[in-house]
Amino acid sequence: MKSLSLTTRLSLLFSASAVIVLLGLGWVVERAVQAHFIEMDRHEMDGKLSLVRNLLLRARSASELESVPRQLENAMVGHHHLLVTVYTADGSLWFNSGTTQVPNTLLDGSGRWQNWNDGANDYRVLMDHASTAFSPPFRIAIAQDISHHELFMRDFRRTLVMTTALAALLTAVLGWVATRTGLRPLRRVVALATHIEASRLDERLPESHVPAEIETLVAAFNAMLARLEDSFRRLSEFSSDIAHELRTPVSNLMTQTQVALASVGSGKDQAEHYREILYSSLEEYERMAQMIGDMLFLAQADNGLLKPGHEDVDLSSETLALFDFFEAWAEERGVGLALSGSARPLQGDRLMLRRALSNLLTNAIRHTPSGEIVTVSLTSDWEQLRLGVENPGQEIPPEHLTRLFDRFYRVDQARLRGEGGEGSGLGLAIVKSIIEAHGGKVQVTSEANKTRFELRFYVAGHDV
Repeated sequence: MKSLSLTTRLSLLFSASAVIVLLGLGWVVERAVQAHFIEMDRHEMDGKLSLVRNLLLRARSASELESVPRQLENAMVGHHHLLVTVYTADGSLWFNSGTTQVPNTLLDGSGRWQNWNDGANDYRVLMDHASTAFSPPFRIAIAQDISHHELFMRDFRRTLVMTTALAALLTAVLGWVATRTGLRPLRRVVALATHIEASRLDERLPESHVPAEIETLVAAFNAMLARLEDSFRRLSEFSSDIAHELRTPVSNLMTQTQVALASVGSGKDQAEHYREILYSSLEEYERMAQMIGDMLFLAQADNGLLKPGHEDVDLSSETLALFDFFEAWAEERGVGLALSGSARPLQGDRLMLRRALSNLLTNAIRHTPSGEIVTVSLTSDWEQLRLGVENPGQEIPPEHLTRLFDRFYRVDQARLRGEGGEGSGLGLAIVKSIIEAHGGKVQVTSEANKTRFELRFYVAGHDV
């Protein structure tokens, strides 16, 4: 079943709200009108009751009492909806102003109000007693015909229902128009999202002249497009880099194989020639395998599949062990290695952290001029542990610093490998993935002919 649109839902909500408000207002007005009618009846009936009491009280003799009914008849002229019935103390009817009389059985209280129906009309009855100077008290009933009030209230309720229905319909229509107009920027977002393609990721929604509620959505949508554009650009560059990196070893293997097949010879020289080609091919295979392994590692990092172990890792010991490993290569290049400072053990994965530190040292040794020193520094406090790898050499331009950790990215735009064909451009990306998997952060600065990579590991409870 297809769900209702937002415009329809808001229109129905507007309509339901209008119905509730109008019904509540109608109920209040109805109660007020009824209270007004009751007050009017009470005022008129109290007046007639006072008149009857005064006439009976002023009667000082039987002859004067006999003239009271005539006076009451004169007083009731023009009061067609008002009925006065008087009974004597023994229950005999003494006076009645109309053709309908209030039953004596109702007159059982003093100052009481009561509703009564004679079979044709509805009455509101006020009952009381009245004394005379020489006779027992009379029982009086003042009845007000309220049929015209009931007729008015029925018409009022019918009008209220019709008005409420029309108001609900009108509110729904106006609400639909207002909502559709107000949601126009949202429809533009939907229209743009519908036509988004890889070639149109640079399009943005205008953030001016939109409602405040939509402005946040538009800003978030534009930010999402910016992230998508950046991710797509990086993915395109990554695909290009992969093709470039794999093309070179594949071309080398094809060339060597073609040369081997085209070579003519026999005996020991031919076997030695084939052996050299196989060794060269093996180097290319190893480099391709290393590249594929690195890319699989980064793919695991991207999907949150890297789960570092939890053991105490002494970074000082790990650094010294790596110094021993790189000692021969560093001496060959005329580069010294130095360690300064110390830090408490770190909870993490020993092999992963050694790999990250090894990549940084490899990068630092490769770019350090002969006769200079690569320095690894360690510091720690109650909040974080810091490890820095600093090497002298040519400064890295600022526009490259933010992209050093991108895959296959090299400052050398010609994308030439380092000496000996080393370096795939994935080492620093792997460093970043490992450090972030440990909840840390990696930063790089390059100034005063020195480049420094700093790893920061945070104690639990402190944000990065």
